[in-house]
Amino acid sequence: MGTVTIGVSIAVPEPHGSLLQERRAGFGDAAAHGIPTHVTLLPPTEVDSGALPAIEAHLTEVAAAGRPFPMKLSGTGTFRPLSPVVYVRIAQGAEACTWLQKQVRDASGPVARELQFPYHPHVTVAHGIDEAAMDRAFEELADFEAEWPCTGFALYEQGPDGVWRKLREFTFGGSIVPPQAGRVERGSLPTSQL
Repeated sequence: MGTVTIGVSIAVPEPHGSLLQERRAGFGDAAAHGIPTHVTLLPPTEVDSGALPAIEAHLTEVAAAGRPFPMKLSGTGTFRPLSPVVYVRIAQGAEACTWLQKQVRDASGPVARELQFPYHPHVTVAHGIDEAAMDRAFEELADFEAEWPCTGFALYEQGPDGVWRKLREFTFGGSIVPPQAGRVERGSLPTSQL
């Protein structure tokens, strides 16, 4: 059967996802168009393709135990010099993301794994590009804000072309979204920065 590379993440919805993807490409990140804008719950992980049904069953259980929560992005951060990454910060929803990723990677599940770095939920907007472009990403997105109700996550597979494609979405079991999560269009970039 062979192996496949999968990942689990929360998609950043439109119009914010495309906007950040275009900005990432504009900073010179060649991988930008192959990676939908997201918050990682399971980083790229190689698995046997025959394990996908068990992985989907596990993710269904994780989603059933989850509840919708408000997500808010605000400002930028960086992992430099430890890792060449500039990201948009998660101002609200980080605790829920941390809980979710622990459930996804649970030792009793089919995708148990250790992480290279401690988990820190974020939205990457520049990775592995020159320092000047990293600085530009950090500065130009410093005022970026977006918020939405997070109602689930998705399983992705990386194709031989390096592009990540959604295999399946998983919706949380609860249906009550906190009222503060209902504002989807609160912030975006000033038009001067588009």
